[in-house]
Amino acid sequence: MLRHSVAAAVLIGTALFTGTAIAQSGKVTIVTSFSKDVTDPFKQAFEKAHPGVTLDVQNRNTNAGVKFIEETKANNQVDIFWASAPDAFEVLKGKSLLQKHKPKAEGIPDKIGSYPINDPENFYSGFAASGYGIMWNDRYAKANKLPEPKDWQDLAKPVYFDHVAMAAPSRSGTTHLTIETILQGEGWEQGWRTLKEMSGNFRQITERSFGVPEAVNSGQVGFGIVIDFFAFSAQASGFPVKFVYPTVTTIVPANVAVVANAPNKAGAEAFVDYLVSPAGQEVLLEPSIRRLPVNPAVYAKAPADYPNPFKDPSLGARVKFDVNVSEKRTNVVDVLYDQTVTFQLDALKAATKAIHDAEAAIATKDNAEAKALVKEARDLVAAMPVTEQQASSPEIAGAFTGGKEKGARQAELEQQWASFAKERYQQAQSKAEQALKLVR
Repeated sequence: MLRHSVAAAVLIGTALFTGTAIAQSGKVTIVTSFSKDVTDPFKQAFEKAHPGVTLDVQNRNTNAGVKFIEETKANNQVDIFWASAPDAFEVLKGKSLLQKHKPKAEGIPDKIGSYPINDPENFYSGFAASGYGIMWNDRYAKANKLPEPKDWQDLAKPVYFDHVAMAAPSRSGTTHLTIETILQGEGWEQGWRTLKEMSGNFRQITERSFGVPEAVNSGQVGFGIVIDFFAFSAQASGFPVKFVYPTVTTIVPANVAVVANAPNKAGAEAFVDYLVSPAGQEVLLEPSIRRLPVNPAVYAKAPADYPNPFKDPSLGARVKFDVNVSEKRTNVVDVLYDQTVTFQLDALKAATKAIHDAEAAIATKDNAEAKALVKEARDLVAAMPVTEQQASSPEIAGAFTGGKEKGARQAELEQQWASFAKERYQQAQSKAEQALKLVR
């Protein structure tokens, strides 16, 4: 009996001493919006640091990932949600689909710029940071004699017509944050005006974030609205691209969280801890990733020209991004953009081209009546079917929360918004064409 007791005690002691290693075994299932360029280096580094653990990385765009976790919560098989958009984590947190974990990390400040790095209740953690801006192919720009843009409004200039691309915000969490940043930084009405005027110059709106930098890298399109690391990793790979942070941008953490009722909780927590460890932070500097670490000390190992938001206070200083504002209207903003821009791009481009042509003619032959018509045309393009207050209201926002009862209302609003945009773009094109006739 004594022998068995001693043996049991030894086993228990061994388990206590190596409990973390024993618990951190098996498979850790990750749902992420990040591409293999980002996930593969982390998978390789983490599995090397944690023998016995295998990462099962499942790629889904942010919205699809959130829905998947919601739909499978009764029999959850996911350990980690890993994505850029903080409002997606707020959605999951609000539905009790995340569980608390405070990473074991030192040297990480509370904020990056004005933005908190971690959820104050520890339901999700920032592991990297990113800003939003404009990427362009330098060879393409020089060949087409196009100037280097500095701000969002530059992309609305006639010279950029049919040279710009962006992903649909409804399909890309990072693009959604770009849209929301402009709306918060410029205000609802001016923000949508800027977005519409830029979008009128788009050659295409892609379904995935990756499609934009790929098109810019290859020279299929000259300019793209992207998250910064797409440009930095392309530069590191030798593509002739440049990038600029516009004045109205923000530096926002990309996040990671342990999913509620995770099958491998210990393994999931180990992965989160690794991401914010010095070793994990250094992986961000790899050429295929090139994200901004949240640990200021890691920048000492970065290339000389690497952006450092901890030393450059101008990055993201203009916008005090409010994740609560964003979370309340996420679906509404995405649907508004799709119904007034993505699905109406041809009509928007026709109106935009007509305005550009009229303004070019007026520049050589001044005409007050023609100017007034062009102003009306621009106002028609910029018009939105709902106000900022309505976008966050239960009556509007509540129609996009899913469920059979809300489905009819959602379809009704989508049809209204599409008709609103189509009619106004046609009117804008007509007024611009009238203006052009007056000065010819």
